[in-house]
Amino acid sequence: MARGTHIVYRRFAMKDCIQLSSHDDDRFARQLAALAHPARLRILRALACRRRSCCKDVVAELPLAQSTVSQHLKVLADAGLVTVDRRRPHSHYQLDRRALDGLVGQLEGFVAACGADAAGEPLAEPKDTSLV
Repeated sequence: MARGTHIVYRRFAMKDCIQLSSHDDDRFARQLAALAHPARLRILRALACRRRSCCKDVVAELPLAQSTVSQHLKVLADAGLVTVDRRRPHSHYQLDRRALDGLVGQLEGFVAACGADAAGEPLAEPKDTSLV
């Protein structure tokens, strides 16, 4: 931003926004963080193609070591995006489509809340008040 440039945003009270509990925010952030890695996105795509898979099935589809895939599956499971059936001799992983749909809905709500004021009106675009 050039020196002397100021951006003015329309102000609104934080209390007017949709508020989630800190637990909801923690889960939302954990799920978004789990999606923020290209390997985990590829793993989710691989899981989406099958009803359920063991780690070696996923490894066969990706150019990653078994230990790496296993760690990524743990992150996805901890975030609630993948379910794990730990029956012997292999653990089986499955994409939790309901959790993914819930995340999409929560993200849509978040984006909508960030792009509108309390009355649902779009926030004004920032004005450039440069002293050019």
